[in-house]
Amino acid sequence: MLEQFDTDRWLNKLQLEEFPGPETVRLKYPVLLCHGYGAIASLVKPSPLYDVAMLLRSHNVTAFAPNIVPYAKIETRARGWVHSIRELTDKQHYERVNIIAHSMGGLDMRYALSELDIASSVASFTTVSTPHHGTSLAELTLKTPDAIRDKLADFLDWVGDRIYPKTKSDSVGSAVQLTRRYIEEEFNPKITDAPDIPYYSYSSAVGKGTSVPIRVISRYQNNHIYEEEGINDGMVSVESAKWGRHIKTSSLSHLEQMHVRVRNDRETIYRSFWLDVVKMLEEHGH
Repeated sequence: MLEQFDTDRWLNKLQLEEFPGPETVRLKYPVLLCHGYGAIASLVKPSPLYDVAMLLRSHNVTAFAPNIVPYAKIETRARGWVHSIRELTDKQHYERVNIIAHSMGGLDMRYALSELDIASSVASFTTVSTPHHGTSLAELTLKTPDAIRDKLADFLDWVGDRIYPKTKSDSVGSAVQLTRRYIEEEFNPKITDAPDIPYYSYSSAVGKGTSVPIRVISRYQNNHIYEEEGINDGMVSVESAKWGRHIKTSSLSHLEQMHVRVRNDRETIYRSFWLDVVKMLEEHGH
């Protein structure tokens, strides 16, 4: 009897699924992924959101993850994204695109939608951990002693100029634009949402104030933001990431969202998060 039971269980494992493979998501328009400030991920992969694009493609979503200048002001970066959109609509003949922007990329695209006459080419706009109300981490960085800050800025600009030589980098100028004062007093009052385009947002929280641990290397900044703004993903607080229709708060760190330093036991969380984002777009007919 025992042998028969074990045999049946073994045979059950051999049964073939009718449709094996990743879940299929059907969107009307392709996805353009807009990366944020910095070039850490670009040093180990073709673009910061390359892994995300490949994951979405495995679910039947046409996704693109181009590079633009990593350290530059919002206005400059926004023009880079407009160029990418034009490449897809004019040269590859896509009618419109769904924008999914990570971190500072969301500010770039808010500027582009408001100021650069690109709204007619965009079907939807989703931001992931974008500092829509600024981040105290940028303020902490700018308080670094001048000698140290200048050397760090020179290094970041040097890296930016070499990995993306088309546009001059400006790491300090772009960091200033991520402060709460700049965003709340200068950016948000001027940059209005484009009519007839849905704005969605996702936030994330790990570390202090949550049940999800954060890596030791990120604990100082995570604690700093928590004391200033509340729960956060190590770079952007939950409250700052809310804009338009806030969908949910995930449990991925800012780097994990880009598939950087994701432990094996958290790979499923990363994959599920991005699948949920495009399934949300599918549900809304985008």
